[in-house]
Amino acid sequence: MGKYDAIIELFLEFISSQKKDADKIPIGVSNRHIHLSQKDLDTLFGSGYSLTKLKELSQVGQYACKETVTICGPKGAIEKVRVLGPVRSKTQVEILAGDSFRLGLKPQVRISGDLQGTLGITIIGPEGAVMTHEGVIVAQRHIHMNTKDAKLFKVHDGQIVSIEVNGLRGGVYNNVIIRANDNSTLECHIDIEEANAMGIDGKDKIKIIK
Repeated sequence: MGKYDAIIELFLEFISSQKKDADKIPIGVSNRHIHLSQKDLDTLFGSGYSLTKLKELSQVGQYACKETVTICGPKGAIEKVRVLGPVRSKTQVEILAGDSFRLGLKPQVRISGDLQGTLGITIIGPEGAVMTHEGVIVAQRHIHMNTKDAKLFKVHDGQIVSIEVNGLRGGVYNNVIIRANDNSTLECHIDIEEANAMGIDGKDKIKIIK
């Protein structure tokens, strides 16, 4: 085989691998975290406080912060809960299902931003504490994508789909909501408990099945 033949063969293998993964979506695995309103941020960390960016996240404009807080329920507390930025109009606390036993809460599974009728919680920072009346959720698994991705995968914003995970502990997760808009980066978001249940890490990809 000549030099050019070898190059062509490698190129064809690359194209084949790209086609093979064309229907796969990268996975983002999240731990418990909190989004703060500016009002609650001021109470917890001091008036006029600004969040300290630690690292960028996959979705444009969102980032993990240096700051952490303690969240307290009727039965217990969890320390060092990471704050994510930027600030939001309402404070939202996203916990794991297993955290409910430690905190003494039974939060609802909700999509981010859907907070009406959810439970409240006490949040403690270095400069003060806040008792919220709502905002505690277990995040519903979801897929971020832009409108072009939605056309490619033949889905639409708000649609409920199932996803398939390969591997020794793989399987199918149902009730995955599509979140499609012009600014999103393609990524499926599940929490760390869901990832551990199917042996998923950040390098894995999922496939939509309807």
